[in-house]
Amino acid sequence: MAAATPRSAILPVSMILFGLGLLAIIAIFALFAAGYENMPVWLNLATLLCPAGLIFGVIATVLRSRKR
Repeated sequence: MAAATPRSAILPVSMILFGLGLLAIIAIFALFAAGYENMPVWLNLATLLCPAGLIFGVIATVLRSRKR
């Protein structure tokens, strides 16, 4: 049997962060299409989760490939 490779805990967290950021971006587009112009600050800041998740995902992938 093949040995199981150890999974990184960073990768699932980065996927969740990316997904939440993507949902915030979709919400902003939907609210803007509905006629709202002044979005809450927390919603604008939530969009920054998308690139943060991408960065964490790239870091987790690079670290995982270096361990092999």
